[in-house]
Amino acid sequence: MRISYSALDTYQSCPLKYKFQEIDKIKTPKSKEAVFGTTIHSTMKFIHTPGILSPTLDQAMEHFTNVWNPAVFDNPDEERAAFSQGIQIIQKYYQSNNPKDFNIIDLESRFAIDIGDRPIEYQQGGFASGEFNGVKHEGNHVVAGIIDRIDKTDDGYEIIDYKTTKKMPSQEKVDNDLQLSVYLKAFLKRYPKEIENLPKIKVSLYYLKHGVKLSSTRTLEQLEKSEHLFLDTIKLIESSKFEPVISPLCDWCGYQNLCPMWKHKFKELRKIDTDEANRAISEYIELKSAMGITKDRLEKLQTEILNYMDQEGVERVFGQDGIIARTLRKTYKYDAQKLREILEPLDKWEDVLKVDGIALRNILTTLPFTAKKEAEKAKMVDKESKSLVVKKK
Repeated sequence: MRISYSALDTYQSCPLKYKFQEIDKIKTPKSKEAVFGTTIHSTMKFIHTPGILSPTLDQAMEHFTNVWNPAVFDNPDEERAAFSQGIQIIQKYYQSNNPKDFNIIDLESRFAIDIGDRPIEYQQGGFASGEFNGVKHEGNHVVAGIIDRIDKTDDGYEIIDYKTTKKMPSQEKVDNDLQLSVYLKAFLKRYPKEIENLPKIKVSLYYLKHGVKLSSTRTLEQLEKSEHLFLDTIKLIESSKFEPVISPLCDWCGYQNLCPMWKHKFKELRKIDTDEANRAISEYIELKSAMGITKDRLEKLQTEILNYMDQEGVERVFGQDGIIARTLRKTYKYDAQKLREILEPLDKWEDVLKVDGIALRNILTTLPFTAKKEAEKAKMVDKESKSLVVKKK
């Protein structure tokens, strides 16, 4: 399989979106946030493109203005606010950075690296030799992408990725960021001898809206773990597990009209749109939120709505007063023998002889990475049941 970090990130946030985007190849218009980010990235490349003289602030703002696309915004006020924010980002960047002070060796560097059966020590740290040529190596996969910027520093190198998001992560998240690990592996494929200088290679996320750069380093063990995380996700993709996941990112998703969690909201797409179904949805929402509801009536409405969801092929239905979502509840149990084999050598087995969910969860968080993964494999579905959850408007 050939996969990018962005595609993997899409799968982790919503497997169904990954399917629509990467497998079904369903095109959607670029969001205004994506267009804004592309414009900022283009300006950052312009600022740092090698030349006799580095661009001035005025020249950088002129470039931003020339590539700006106002058509993607919903109204003039929104467009003006976004344009102003872009200008502020450039001004803030020049206040903290002088382009001529950096020794940049590459911008928007494309890469393709093999991951798979080879151990981490293979080819100077586990990175395949030779460029990707379209031929899939048996048991291996290809991770491709683009690194925004690579700098030569006084004692090593720095790999930088620009971010235009509003929210900044914690330092701990940066220290374990999978994208930065992938970029470092790609860098080491290009410069394999630098594996000996690994502690002096920085990986950084530059949050341009805040004017803050968060940096970290990586060990060989962390790089190996990042490869395992990629391979675990690829296994899930290859098993065709494409369940939808509701999150705040849904507000910017272009696949709502195809998603079983959202498509019922589009009246024109409903196969059945009767007064009876709409009445059942509205009445269920009202009864669910009211005090002293009758259990029998609620169960009858739930049966009606569950049957209606099956007919529509959706997991959420939209009424005038709110949304009803179908949830699948699962309870898990652990194979006691497998758990004992994992926990006993770590002197943790006695702690869970009287197994309860809270005690077990507390212990699992303290386990080494490998033991934690093995314990997860001992987990199995005990029971599952479906129910409805109401979100009141």
